[in-house]
Amino acid sequence: MSDFFNIIFSVDFGYAVLRVTTPILFAAMGALISDKAGVINIALEGMMLIAALTGVIVSALAQSAGLGLLAAVIVGALVGMILAYFALNLKTDVILAAIAINLIAMGGTVFILFMVGGDKGISSSLPSKVLPRIDIPLLKSIPVVGPILSGHNILTYMAFLSVWVMYIFIYKTPLGLRIRAVGENPDAADSVGISVRKIQYIALTLSGALAGFGGAYMSMGYVSWFSKNMTAGRGFIALAAEAMGGATPHGAMFTSLLFGLFDALSNSLQTLRVPAEFIQMIPYLATVIGLVIYAANKTEQIKRIQAQKERQAGTKTEKGKTT
Repeated sequence: MSDFFNIIFSVDFGYAVLRVTTPILFAAMGALISDKAGVINIALEGMMLIAALTGVIVSALAQSAGLGLLAAVIVGALVGMILAYFALNLKTDVILAAIAINLIAMGGTVFILFMVGGDKGISSSLPSKVLPRIDIPLLKSIPVVGPILSGHNILTYMAFLSVWVMYIFIYKTPLGLRIRAVGENPDAADSVGISVRKIQYIALTLSGALAGFGGAYMSMGYVSWFSKNMTAGRGFIALAAEAMGGATPHGAMFTSLLFGLFDALSNSLQTLRVPAEFIQMIPYLATVIGLVIYAANKTEQIKRIQAQKERQAGTKTEKGKTT
């Protein structure tokens, strides 16, 4: 037990929490912006996987981590546009279209990796580049806090910065207002001249771009290679984080940190004599438990609102009879 607490309260564990939270947070921001537009993007997993492979291939061919990141983000955005085309133009069920993208990504990335580098499962023959780490001058000298917050990959800082950018974008800009209007009442938005299809196209494209950042981090920051199904369900965990966070940027950030904590815990427990199967299920078990608690609270909230409406309706009826 003492070994367990030594792991939990160590600087390395705090550093690992922020490190593993990064891809979840990017994907959660992607889930948030599409949700605000009234479209559920469950293709985040596939988008991250495709972007992760794209970043490795382009950075290896161009010998530039920056170009690899740019290519990953662009490909993520393009996949978002493809999902939008099938869902909005061809009227395909968005859930089925997203599942198809996830399945294509699972097998297609392995096939493309073999075609490009001749590798099966991991990109060992591709000399891909890694995005730089940043040491914050004053912060790194502070005991305990410095080693936890400083020295991360540049995308980790961008992920947490994206929370504030997303808040300003959604709540302080005209486009953000249109996105929220379309998500809350598309008929009312259409009646005042807002193109619902255009706004949802933009939302899904931005959602894919954010997933692209998460995928690029997985293969160019978290590790320095691409491997089969390396996202390991993080796109789905991000959907849970966004929902549990109340569909708000800061709420999604805190729930992403919570899931990141459990993910880091599963990695740290490998040093102890804990069954590997139990360790591997910790992040997903935490996701299920979190969603059950969230659903129970949401159901209770809906019941309270309905009961309040019924009481108000009963009061109005009694007043009408008295009159």
